[in-house]
Amino acid sequence: MELPLYQVDAFTGRVFGGNPAAVCPLREWLPAGTMQSIAAENNLAETAFIVKQVDGYGLRWFTPVVEMPLCGHATLGAAYVIFRHLEPDARSLRFHTLSGVLTVEREGERLVLDFPALPATRTQPPPTLAEGLGAHALEVWKASYYMAVFASEEEVRGLKPDMRVLGGLDPVICTAPGEAGIDFVSRFFAPAFGIDEDPVTGSAHCTLAPYWAARLKKASLRARQVSPRGGDLWVEPRDGRVRMAGTGVEYLRGTITIPG
Repeated sequence: MELPLYQVDAFTGRVFGGNPAAVCPLREWLPAGTMQSIAAENNLAETAFIVKQVDGYGLRWFTPVVEMPLCGHATLGAAYVIFRHLEPDARSLRFHTLSGVLTVEREGERLVLDFPALPATRTQPPPTLAEGLGAHALEVWKASYYMAVFASEEEVRGLKPDMRVLGGLDPVICTAPGEAGIDFVSRFFAPAFGIDEDPVTGSAHCTLAPYWAARLKKASLRARQVSPRGGDLWVEPRDGRVRMAGTGVEYLRGTITIPG
């Protein structure tokens, strides 16, 4: 069986930046084990599978080791492929996912994702969090992921986490105020999901955006994920949702062959 495969660098305007996502359009769903094997073979943070439906697309996301309930950069990658190759005249898309219906709209060069907000609650950190990060956060919050808040961008950039220790915890967002026109920065570590450091994490901004909007008293914010690849997002929490905008660039287009 031959299947088309695209690779899109998401939340960036340049190849080799942002977060690479594989996108595999299907006529119908493959067995979950087959999709998981394809994602493991791709060995990217996420592989997105899409199936055309009457009122949009079914969308599923897989890391190399597990299916995920929500993923921002691979949603942007899937939308990029549809707008560029499958439905070039479309202005908006509906995706049916494990997290409900998600929409993506074109706004010039940017793609705007509408995601559920995932606000965090302040919590006591697990004993191994500071050990795993190699630093003590000012505050620790928890939603789907832990969120460790630091005083400065320099601290977040300088983190050298122990992935062996963090592998025993839920994923961790590390964040701080930004500099030079950036409202806040972040990094994201998820070794338990097969991703030591995710280059740019859309789903993390479902938690980051409400926190920083409240703290900075701003409705719209510019965010930067300061991983080695780096990426930029524009976020706006609104009515229990987060509008999340970014750009993408195609790196690869090809065909994969799997057993029939």
